[in-house]
Amino acid sequence: MLQVTPTLAIPDDELVERFVRSGGPGGQNVNKVSTAVELRFDVANSPSLPEAVRARLLARRDRRLTAEGVLVLSAQRFRTQDRNREDARERLAAVVAAATVAPKKRIATKPTKGSKERRLGAKRERATVKRQRSVSRWERE
Repeated sequence: MLQVTPTLAIPDDELVERFVRSGGPGGQNVNKVSTAVELRFDVANSPSLPEAVRARLLARRDRRLTAEGVLVLSAQRFRTQDRNREDARERLAAVVAAATVAPKKRIATKPTKGSKERRLGAKRERATVKRQRSVSRWERE
């Protein structure tokens, strides 16, 4: 059981782990031992996720999310299989926990009178500078 928040947990039978060979340095050991972990979690069909969390996870533009709604996390930071497994599970918990927080609604506001005046004043100054550039030299003297 992967505990994400005090109220949300993902059962182990919903997680699919595959162990593959790790890339990078490691000598002879890297070619023999499958220490990297590929963790798959079906977000679209998970019964343990609340509907709002599922919708937020699927709406994210995340390259780790497949077209079928499966979240694929790869962990190969550590040299041992167990530590990579823990790392992948922690990262999955962090991704799901981030989706449990609802984004704040934006409150529409109008620009203040002062900000409008400052903007228009800056535009006027800019126009004056540009106008002075275009006037030929003999007209200015």
